[in-house]
Amino acid sequence: MSIDLRSDTVTRPTEAMMEAIRRAELGDDGREGDPTVRKLEAIAAEITGKEAALFVVSGTMGNLVALLTHTGRGGEVLLEQGSHIIRSEMGGVASIASLFFKGLPGRRGAMDVDALNDAISPGLSYNRLATGLICMETTHNDGGGAVLPLDHMAAVAEVARGRGIPVHTDGARLFNAAVALGVPAKRICEHTDTVNFCVSKGLSAPIGSLLAGPKAFIDRARAFRRMVGGNLRQGGIAAAAGIVALEEMTERLAEDHRHARALAEGIHRLHPGFVDPAEVETNIVQIDTHATGRRAAEWVEALSGEGILSGVWSPWRLRLVTHRHIGEKEVAATIAAFERLHRRLAAAAPQRAAE
Repeated sequence: MSIDLRSDTVTRPTEAMMEAIRRAELGDDGREGDPTVRKLEAIAAEITGKEAALFVVSGTMGNLVALLTHTGRGGEVLLEQGSHIIRSEMGGVASIASLFFKGLPGRRGAMDVDALNDAISPGLSYNRLATGLICMETTHNDGGGAVLPLDHMAAVAEVARGRGIPVHTDGARLFNAAVALGVPAKRICEHTDTVNFCVSKGLSAPIGSLLAGPKAFIDRARAFRRMVGGNLRQGGIAAAAGIVALEEMTERLAEDHRHARALAEGIHRLHPGFVDPAEVETNIVQIDTHATGRRAAEWVEALSGEGILSGVWSPWRLRLVTHRHIGEKEVAATIAAFERLHRRLAAAAPQRAAE
């Protein structure tokens, strides 16, 4: 059986989730409201310290709805240049929300605050669009699961509020960040007006994300959710698993972090250039393949032959993500596969160079 390290989205629902789905009280969420959805939304609002929350089918939809609700289409969004919204959400910021975006320099997902201050445009002028929104991301996917420090988030929020610009945070793995920082999720959310998080990644629910913020914002967001095709009917079937995810699964994310660090340490021992374990803060391990002379796609294919499923993140980086189905045995097997392949690929390197 394969060891699937492609993403924490491959997690299967727990037995408790399946039982909750079977027993869920249902209604029409697009009409009078689904009681199970409403319960999940109330829990999400409480856990993030916001007034209200909205259940959506995916993190991508949650971010898109947030962009639309904050800006009403038009204007410019400022984000760190490697943000998931720019990199992996299929251009919704431009093609659907009709927004322009500007990627700002940063380190491990933390945007340069001075660059942010300089990039803000207070209003529409003859050569500049008005800044409509500032976005952060924690944990940061392109940054290898890096967690934004709270003082950095506070600095971004201070700049934004001082200039009258709202802040949205893509917190797809918000609870990974909270566990890594050792704080409740609402401490992170103090530094953002709205936040979107997934219950379908490490929390193991089969579907869904929550967008949380002020009540007036969420009321408006419901209309945009419908606009983009996200209106729900008996959404409680999915929401029931999300309730279990938030009530039972957040603290166990620390196990995934330990396994990711062990995986990084084992691969680092094979070659220090592969990964720096000190940079593995949560459940994502990015492997730099430059030292082997083989691109990430070649490594992914070779690992697949060993029964290890991974993903290409960039031409010379592959990504491994730990989750509930990855334990010590799977970590050891993955390290062993890397060791075998490292020896094999290194031995073949001279022959390949001769060709």
